[in-house]
Amino acid sequence: MRIGVLSDSHGDSKALIKALNHMAGADVVFHLGDYVKDSEHIKKLHSGPLYVVSGNCDFFSDANIPSQHRITIEGKTVFATHGHKYRVKDGINALYYKGLEIGADIVLFGHTHCPQIVRVDEMVLLNPGSVFRQGNTRQPTYGIIEITNGNIKPVIVEF
Repeated sequence: MRIGVLSDSHGDSKALIKALNHMAGADVVFHLGDYVKDSEHIKKLHSGPLYVVSGNCDFFSDANIPSQHRITIEGKTVFATHGHKYRVKDGINALYYKGLEIGADIVLFGHTHCPQIVRVDEMVLLNPGSVFRQGNTRQPTYGIIEITNGNIKPVIVEF
């Protein structure tokens, strides 16, 4: 199982499409907020399951977009949120404890625009960074998670 994880596209459809082309073959795609309207581009290029959560910049979006998802993929519980409600700019402790509370194996979050992979015991926390290029300071990034025989292998990809 190959999971593509995108966040913080902020309307940069060119970068979003480039990221989607890079992650071709993903079975499932997550968009972790901040311009959930960009998910319309994803629907055109990805025919599999798509999970979208709203971010702090999505106040103008469809009110039916949830702020989080909890689903099971390949026997692994995945919790996805934008992260701002868990104050991830101040650290990931609150998000980690939420993951523990719900029995998450994988926790996906964005908001900081900083790619990050943290393993705590059996839990993987992944922030794919931002698809949106931020001046000359950072390359745009996305995440890929491979689940094979119960093993979780997360990576961050610059493009």
